[in-house]
Amino acid sequence: MIRRALSNPLALGGFVLIAGILLLALLAPLIAPYDPEAIDVSAILLPPSAMHWMGTDGLGRDVYSRMLHGARISLLVGFVAVGIATLIGIVLGALAGFYRGWVDTLIMRLVDVMLSIPTFFLILAVIAFLTPSIWNIMVVIGLTSWMGVTRMVRAEFLSLREREFVLAAATLGARDPRLIFRHLLPNALTPIIVSFVLGVASAVLIESGLSFLGLGVQPPQASWGNILTDGKEYIQFAWWLSLFPGMAILLTVLGYNLLGEGLRDALDPRSQNNR
Repeated sequence: MIRRALSNPLALGGFVLIAGILLLALLAPLIAPYDPEAIDVSAILLPPSAMHWMGTDGLGRDVYSRMLHGARISLLVGFVAVGIATLIGIVLGALAGFYRGWVDTLIMRLVDVMLSIPTFFLILAVIAFLTPSIWNIMVVIGLTSWMGVTRMVRAEFLSLREREFVLAAATLGARDPRLIFRHLLPNALTPIIVSFVLGVASAVLIESGLSFLGLGVQPPQASWGNILTDGKEYIQFAWWLSLFPGMAILLTVLGYNLLGEGLRDALDPRSQNNR
């Protein structure tokens, strides 16, 4: 599977792009030339130069350093939030697809109710009652984004539980937990992995949107969203404050989408047959 994924141009391109962004984020404390929170009134709104590669903001802080540290925050929110959503989706989808009956009906009606509420507005409503912080954002995004994973895992389990290898294991006396975790779940991992990768891109966008609205990561801690917010006030003459965080969000989302679509094509033989 790894060989097929690496031979897929989409997956390889997305992987290289995401690996580069992750590497910059991990090395941010070492390669950032300035303290991302250090205020310098003598360097306010300087354009990109040899001293400040991406210019400075309205408080004289180095935008390049803030971009590097903001990448750590944005990507952390994406991974943790989608991890929470994926875990919830796997558990509920597995229960619905394996036991069916009233368990399936109850879980799917809950999914329908959650899907009837616009996710972003639901997150805004919940965040409004909480203290804006990175941990609250991760938990709220995770708790409001599990419905798609649940439906996908349920569909996979409904298809797999009638396969011969599952019926054979049940005939040999395998209990429900072993059937779920040993036989069914490993065979449903491909769409789960793809959904996780694509979900990180969505979570990064949501976090950036919340931070842009002032409900996400709070200053002076840097994130791409609140760097964009700072740039909104100076957009007419400080273009770099909007360009660089916007490009970072664009490239990150593009990379995860390319990687997700490439993995789907490389790891799912059914998608290849359909083509």
